[in-house]
This record gives sequence, C-alpha cells and structure tokens, in this order.
Amino acid sequence: MKGVILAGGTGSRLHPLTKVTNKHLLPVYDKPMIFYAIEAMVKAGIGEVLLVAGGNNAGDFIRLLGSGREFGLRELNYTYQQNAGGIADALALAEHFAEREPILLILGDNILEYSIADHCRQFNQRSEGAMLFLTSVDRPWAYGIADCDADGRVVRIVEKPTAPATNLAVIGVYLYDQHVFQVIKNLKPSGRGELEITDVNNAYIKRGGLMAATVEGYWVDAGESIDGYLHACNLVARHGANKDRQP
Repeated sequence: MKGVILAGGTGSRLHPLTKVTNKHLLPVYDKPMIFYAIEAMVKAGIGEVLLVAGGNNAGDFIRLLGSGREFGLRELNYTYQQNAGGIADALALAEHFAEREPILLILGDNILEYSIADHCRQFNQRSEGAMLFLTSVDRPWAYGIADCDADGRVVRIVEKPTAPATNLAVIGVYLYDQHVFQVIKNLKPSGRGELEITDVNNAYIKRGGLMAATVEGYWVDAGESIDGYLHACNLVARHGANKDRQP
C-alpha cells in the first residue's frame, strides 16, 4: 500500500494567514500542519508517500520535508497540481506512483488522534473496493453524512443534510483499490468544473464496494475555518496526535 497526501488549494478559508504561504505549512501547536498527515502515514505502516502540492509555495514543501526519511518514510515523492481541479483530479496524478497498489489518501489538513494501522492492514487483505472513515460530529448538517447497511457498506452519502440520519461525518481519509484511477477517468466535471471525490465514492457505492470505518479519538479539519484552525491547535496542545496504537 502506498500513501497520497493532498496539500494544494488556496487556503481561502484561512485568509489572511495564507496570503503568503500554503495553509499546510502553518503551525498547529508545535509542528507544521503537514507533519501530522505524514506521521499518520508512518503510523499506518506506509513507507512510500506522494505529496501533491500546488500554488506558489510548492517548493517550500521540499525545503521543509526533504526526502521524508527523518519521519521514517522510505521515500517521499512530490508532484504538482497545475490548477484547482478537485480532489479526484489531484488523486489522478498518483496513478503512475501507485503501481497498481492500494492507496491511502489523506487530505493534508486532517489531523487524527489515533493510528488507523489496523484498518489499513485489513483493507490490504481485500482484493478490491474502497473504504472511507467516519467520526461523530456536533454539527452533522455541516458535513457529508454516510448511511451504512448492517454489513458496514455505505449505501449513500448525503452532503449537508437538513435532517441528518446520524452524526457520523465523512472525513478526509480514504482507502482505494487499484481501480480508483479508472473510476476517475470516467468522471465528468461537477458544476464547479472539478472532479469530485464524492463522485468517486458514489461510483464505489453503485458497485456495492464502499465500506466505512469509524476512527477512534478525535479528528479535526485544521483548514476548515479560522475557528477550526484554533480548535486544532488547542486539541493537539492538550492531547497530542497520531498515537502509535488504538485506545
């Protein structure tokens, strides 16, 4: 299994902090935001990672992260997303890197308290399909909410529901089999002209191959808003992140 971290975007929701730097380079308590995604990869047992950058500060990632070996990675690769074409468009850049192996995809502003290593090992034993991760949230109407059947298969994802069936929100951490790149090639741009990760997940739902797992401990999207960024800093200061084992 290989890892892909997405660290592009304009960071408009964190302006003016991001006027002169990429949001993933901002500090979250005592480390740059991007460190947490890399550490999550290492704790999950991933040795080879591709970081997808964009914008005017892409070179800063190389200066900061180098080869990735100080984090315990065997190899840290970089690629550049020319335009803001959506999460699925950015993931498509990893096709050659993946070499037909499963992929752990993490959006670079997501911070997990505990490791997802067990889920990755279990997914690696499957021949095909996809898995997304869920967590309980206080405002389910502000997120994508997954409905699952008794076997843990996702049957639908409702974006920002007015009457949420549960409070389990889809976070920015996904596992995909080798077929994800063919799925992306068959996508059509959304109304905003981007290739959406929701459409990728819906394609797996139609096949009956999208599973869900609930993460332990806290999860926070440090790039959601200025308030979310502050919340992330405070959570990490109190509890730490990317612990080696499940609670």
